[in-house]
Amino acid sequence: MEKKLKKISKRVNNYLNSYLSKFNSSELIEPMKYGLFPGGKKIRSKIIFDIGKIFNVNKRNLLILAASVEAIHAYSLIHDDLPCMDDDKLRRGKPSTHIKFGESTAILAGNSLLTSAFELLSDNNLKVQDKIKSRLINLLSRCSGQTGIAGGQYLDLSYEKKKVPLQKILNMELKKTGKLFEFCCVAPLLIKKNQKNLNTFSKIGKDIGLLFQIVDDMIDFKGITKLAGKKTKKDFKKGKATIISLLGYKNAVIYSNKLKQNIYNKLRSHDNKANDLRETINFIMERNN
Repeated sequence: MEKKLKKISKRVNNYLNSYLSKFNSSELIEPMKYGLFPGGKKIRSKIIFDIGKIFNVNKRNLLILAASVEAIHAYSLIHDDLPCMDDDKLRRGKPSTHIKFGESTAILAGNSLLTSAFELLSDNNLKVQDKIKSRLINLLSRCSGQTGIAGGQYLDLSYEKKKVPLQKILNMELKKTGKLFEFCCVAPLLIKKNQKNLNTFSKIGKDIGLLFQIVDDMIDFKGITKLAGKKTKKDFKKGKATIISLLGYKNAVIYSNKLKQNIYNKLRSHDNKANDLRETINFIMERNN
């Protein structure tokens, strides 16, 4: 699994580096690349390629989808780390972008990565019909803005130090994390014009996103800063509303196992073609950073 992730990470990073290098005259490229590279494990990219394998999607198109998603993800992390948000000084084992370059530059670099994602999807290198590009851009917009990442981050901040019911926590985590995973699972099907499986893989993406966020919360709860590459045990101090804070650690583990089984049940009809995706889901469950 680690080898597969490294291979995908190298391909996606090379593509993004080549794409952004066309704009090296901009002073924002350096902080953009700092927040983007070397990047995390590229689990979202791996899922895009996993889904692409199930439905036989062109790998070059999958690469561009992955690059756009990683740009969105990096933007969200840069902004999440800001003092006015989660105030994290460490990200991926190095100083956060605002620590390295200052707050205003970090905001602008994040904004630029956000818009770069849509540049990538509208670029001529993505060999799909304009109608499909429009659908991809529309979906990624909804997964990133007020109905997605930005809306989820707002709820995350507003729920601090409050007793929040389970359904509201799930809704917040779905927006904050699940929506981008939903895009990863649905985008390859949009390219293939596969309407039949859209609803199922939309649900799978949301479930994977919730699973990822719960494991992330577990890492914060029990993890070690050096291993995680970011400060841990901060959710409790800030009074964050999480599945763990509401149900307790053991029940959160039970909940995550049920989510995993739900995903596996939805993948039964795809047999061995979905083995890579199952492998990725196991990796999400077992990771410690």
